Amino acid sequence: MLFTRSAIVCGGVRRSIVIVTYLRDNASMQTIEIPIEAIFQALGEPTRLRIIRLMAVTDEEICLCELVDSLLEPQYKLSRHLKVLRQSGLLESEKEGRWVYHRLSSGADVLRNLFEYVTTLPDQDGSFDADLLRFQERLSHREDGRCRVGVLSAALESKAS
Repeated sequence: MLFTRSAIVCGGVRRSIVIVTYLRDNASMQTIEIPIEAIFQALGEPTRLRIIRLMAVTDEEICLCELVDSLLEPQYKLSRHLKVLRQSGLLESEKEGRWVYHRLSSGADVLRNLFEYVTTLPDQDGSFDADLLRFQERLSHREDGRCRVGVLSAALESKAS
């Protein structure tokens, strides 16, 4: 099983963040340097901000099908957004059988502070609250704390295939 754990080291006047990723099974380490601008660019897109806010508020791992049902966006679109968030160092992923679970990157005060701030952003149109309500409903379909049912939104199911 692949498991990543990230830590951030900021150095002097550097304009980047170094993320050190440890792989649990073979104890290897990978270092990725990400420009700070990439993190804020990733958060600059409304759907990606909704994903990060949902995950920060709930402190839950989430799979793609749960995001499809919670955000009412097509699978292909959310998949691309998750890739950008992973590449920017904001998310970690773990594959479990056919399911991939995403969680906020941990182990770095800088990111924890950023995630906490995202939860305080105003919800002027109510979309964050609506996402949260749909996600809380979606959690009731988990088996042993894990998603095992796939996309449930009938209108989006055909787009997810």
